[in-house]
Amino acid sequence: MEAIRKQATKLREQVARQQQAVLKQFGAGGYGGSDNIITDEAELHQHQKLEKLYISTRAGKHFQRDIVRGVEGYIVTGSKQVEIGTKLSEDSRKYGAENTCTSGNTLSKAALSYGRARAQMEKERGNMLKALGTQVAEPLRAMVMGAPLEDARHLAQRYDRMRQEAEAQAIEVFKRQARVRETPGNGEITIKLEAAEAKLQDLKSNMATMGKEAAAAMAAVEAQQQRLTLQRLIAMVEAERAYHQRVLQILDQLEGEMIMERQRIEAPPTPPPPGPSVDNTMSPPPSYEEVNGVFASQAHNGSTDSMGYFLGEVVHPYQAESDVELNLTVGDYVVVRKVSNNGWAEGECKGKAGWFPFGYIERRERVLASKVAEVF
Repeated sequence: MEAIRKQATKLREQVARQQQAVLKQFGAGGYGGSDNIITDEAELHQHQKLEKLYISTRAGKHFQRDIVRGVEGYIVTGSKQVEIGTKLSEDSRKYGAENTCTSGNTLSKAALSYGRARAQMEKERGNMLKALGTQVAEPLRAMVMGAPLEDARHLAQRYDRMRQEAEAQAIEVFKRQARVRETPGNGEITIKLEAAEAKLQDLKSNMATMGKEAAAAMAAVEAQQQRLTLQRLIAMVEAERAYHQRVLQILDQLEGEMIMERQRIEAPPTPPPPGPSVDNTMSPPPSYEEVNGVFASQAHNGSTDSMGYFLGEVVHPYQAESDVELNLTVGDYVVVRKVSNNGWAEGECKGKAGWFPFGYIERRERVLASKVAEVF
């Protein structure tokens, strides 16, 4: 289509050169004169303006079409990424929920956090893809295929055909003017010349009106193209920016949770200074059978000091890592029943019995009765 239009333009240029040659031959003196010249300044300016508008709106249409194709391809690719990411999220949640590890649940917690974050990110991606489709691709596609552009182009094409007809009629007028000069006084030739000139004037008048209408329509389409395309580009940038900002927030939160879990399992259970000192290589709490055996032996040997109950105040928090351990909060009171040799103690806090690091509490001799009641 583009090649055909270039060829037509080339032919019109050839016709224009031929017309100029005719004008040079017949334009000076004689009947008629320069009033019949079709290529006056106003008409030439109108023609050049329409040519520029046609090129501009065609380029704008192609750019809009390129954006639509690019966004549609991005949506197809992004939808596949959402599918893959959703599957990864489900697999991560499944592993975290099953928790098959026998030595701890740190990885399971991380897997659950990752699965939850991945699901949120894929939801945000889906929202962005939907926005790109409804706010960018669809409006631009509607304009590419819309009636205003096609109507304006049809007007421009009608003007172009009318201009070619007027150019042909102008050449016909010049030929008849030459015949009148060759055979003066011939009434029939003069009548035909006058009819040809009247037809040329009608064509020029209609062409001028059509040119104004076509130029106005093309200018309106060009302005709409520029405005709407810019708006859709801004909407695309805003949608992607909002998506990346939200994903960054999700990733920051996820990273913080994972780092806390890693630090919790890698860091020694020693409380920060000036708290009590606890062995960095603290072993897990002993079983009740082991402790009962040890204390039974101590009682048999007459060493019963460690079996005396006493009240301790929690000075450093502790998060239980198994069902046999206690959660400790600063300010809580614990009834200590047993203290093992590896730094663990067994007692009761808030109605629950379990193990905890002995270095996380301080012994209290005098405690209000209300605080004692809280233990049970």
